[in-house]
Amino acid sequence: MTFGEHIMDRRTFLTAAVASAAFVAIPAGAATRDIKAIAFDGLALFDPRPIFALTEQFFPGKGAALVATWRARQFDYTWIRTLIGSYVDFLQVTDEALAFAAEAEKITITSEQRQQLLAGFMNMKAWPDVVPVLKALKKQGLGLAPLTDFTVPMLEAGIRNSDLGGVFDHLLSTDLVKAYKPDPRSYAMGIDAFGLHREEIAFVAFGGWDAAGAKTFGYPTIWMNRLNVPTEKLGVLPDRIAPDFEALPTFVGR
Repeated sequence: MTFGEHIMDRRTFLTAAVASAAFVAIPAGAATRDIKAIAFDGLALFDPRPIFALTEQFFPGKGAALVATWRARQFDYTWIRTLIGSYVDFLQVTDEALAFAAEAEKITITSEQRQQLLAGFMNMKAWPDVVPVLKALKKQGLGLAPLTDFTVPMLEAGIRNSDLGGVFDHLLSTDLVKAYKPDPRSYAMGIDAFGLHREEIAFVAFGGWDAAGAKTFGYPTIWMNRLNVPTEKLGVLPDRIAPDFEALPTFVGR
């Protein structure tokens, strides 16, 4: 399984989670007018590839398998913990998922390697196309905020590393509501923070499952499908699919 693919049990699990949101989605392809703010998934903003490249450096020939299992369990655990009410922050989830992945792939990770891999999540930088687009949108008066599973310290570090100081109006971590996406409580942080109607807030997703969740919640949604993976088969599509941030200003009417 590659970094961007999703196995069937995860898709089935997600379908049940998204279905719990008692909201009617905006029809796919609906016009995105009157957008006043934009919320972003953390991975739409910050590039995780150096972390996963490090796994191949540590474990030649085994890095891809470790990453695939690690990533799958990382999000499985966020969804399961939300449904059973045992929330812990994303760094702990990531650590626990890594431990599972190493055992599953029969890889021995030293304490130093483990710490370096986890530290990568505190040292992410923005994708190359993100900074100029965000700064231009900020100048045009749009409200901007990450709305993500990431912890606030993760966001603060990524912002420092990427020359994005002063760009965001809010830092919306699921730690605030103790519920990971796609739980509707997580998406509702955008409405509460900006004081706007959901149709006035665009959402920028990195994962197809997150695009489905945000669209179901009612946000005009664009999926940055940087990895060119198939759409999720969840009965809902984002308003637009794009390969990078160059499409974002047009999507929000700028």
